[in-house]
Amino acid sequence: MILVTGGAGYIGTHTCTELLNSGYDVLVLDNYSNSSPLALDRVERITQKTLIRIEGDARDPDLLDQLFANYPIKAVIHFAGFKAVGESCQIPLAYYHNNFYSTLVLSQCMQKAGITKLVFSSSATVYGDPEVVPLTEAMPTNPANPYGRTKLMVEQMLQDLAASDALATDNPQPWGIALLRYFNPVGAHQSGLIGEDPSGIPNNLMPFITQVAVGKRDQLDVFGDDYDTPDGTGVRDYIHVVDLARGHVMALERLLDDQITGAEAINLGTGLGVSVLDMVNSFTNNNSVAVPYQIADRRAGDVASYYADPSKAFDMLGWSAEHTLSDMVTDSWRWQKNNPEGYAD
Repeated sequence: MILVTGGAGYIGTHTCTELLNSGYDVLVLDNYSNSSPLALDRVERITQKTLIRIEGDARDPDLLDQLFANYPIKAVIHFAGFKAVGESCQIPLAYYHNNFYSTLVLSQCMQKAGITKLVFSSSATVYGDPEVVPLTEAMPTNPANPYGRTKLMVEQMLQDLAASDALATDNPQPWGIALLRYFNPVGAHQSGLIGEDPSGIPNNLMPFITQVAVGKRDQLDVFGDDYDTPDGTGVRDYIHVVDLARGHVMALERLLDDQITGAEAINLGTGLGVSVLDMVNSFTNNNSVAVPYQIADRRAGDVASYYADPSKAFDMLGWSAEHTLSDMVTDSWRWQKNNPEGYAD
């Protein structure tokens, strides 16, 4: 059985779907602070399998101890956390408490229970403003916002935890930890039943595009058209959420087979840079839906170009992205069109 914290969220639901389809038993722990339990109903509908769900907080050590004692958990995939860069600048203490403290408590409870296989949901934001692209795992880390700093602090804690195995005199179960640094998740499950359902104004490009397309918003603001990129707009590495979910399952399998030991940082991205206008035009052309937009001033902290070197993921996990940009925009639109109000529908 695999414990998935934050399993009702965007990436969590897609990963639970891949886990169930791969034959794993799944236990989801989620407090639904930025997700919906209805999403897990959809996962069960897609897979025709059931999962166990517990409503609770990953910062609750008593609850975690109970779960580890009562269920045959072999490994943990840890998604639970806040994820909005802008919001992290406004309420940094909430981000440190939720993102860092939850992982500290979880790790302590795992250690107590003798469970030492962990897939951690990290982020490419740990790199900060890169001097060169593509980004490799060996490049310096220098996050530019509290969200990225919480992810890097967790990585450092988990690396210290894994390194402590070398000093242990009697440690029959050394730690195996995959620190998955992913870039810009987009898309949705091909069924159109699960997808990204942000609360309030979307923080990310794709849900903003789809909300304009479905008529919830008047137009898209494109922040800056004077970057040193082919069309002047920012370039990012967009990865289909199903590919991302597959990456988590493949990392889990390598951990369970002891092919990954210690703590390994691994990029999950396509290795391809796509500009904002490339994304808008691809969405329009593939879905025959207009997306009105206007050019706005640059946002503070945005960089011109940001994309991955995913070769380590291929070498260590046998993973590479399979979905195309066309898949990303068509699957995103199918989800939004079928669920204009998200899971509230």
